[in-house]
Amino acid sequence: MPDDFILPHQPGQLLARGVARHLTSHGFACLEEFVPERGKRVDVMGLGPKGELWVVECKSSRADFQSDCKWAGYLEWCDRYFWAVDEHFPTDLLPEETGLIIADAYDAEIIRMSPEDKLAAARRKAVIQKFGRVAALRLNQLRDPDLKRFG
Repeated sequence: MPDDFILPHQPGQLLARGVARHLTSHGFACLEEFVPERGKRVDVMGLGPKGELWVVECKSSRADFQSDCKWAGYLEWCDRYFWAVDEHFPTDLLPEETGLIIADAYDAEIIRMSPEDKLAAARRKAVIQKFGRVAALRLNQLRDPDLKRFG
C-alpha cells in the first residue's frame, strides 16, 4: 500500500474529531480509541486540566447506538460520561442520566452536562498513567513508523 493512501474516515471518527477539538478548546487532552482495560475501547477519553476524566462515545446512527450493549461498563473508568451524536440523531433514545454532545467533524457543543461520579484515587492514577503512556507511544509511532510497539 502506498504511503499516501488514506482511508476515508467513518462517521463515528468524524464525530470523535469534532469532540476532541471541542474538548481541547476547554483545556482537555484527548485520545481516540483508548482502551482502559482489555475488552473495552472508548471512542474519546478526555483528560482535563484538573485531572478529570471524561468518556465520550460517538454514535452515528440509531443502529449504531442500539447495537452498543457495553456502554455501561465504561462508567467505572470516568468522572463523566457523554454520548456524541450529530444534529439528526434521535436524541430521545439516549439515557437522560448521561451527558449529550452534538458534534460534527469540526466542532461540538455540550447540550447536557453529565452528572459527575468521581473515580477512586487509585483508579484515577492508573487511568492517567495509562493515558500518558498510550499518548507517548502514539507520538513515537508517528515520528518513527518502523518503531516496534512494546506493551
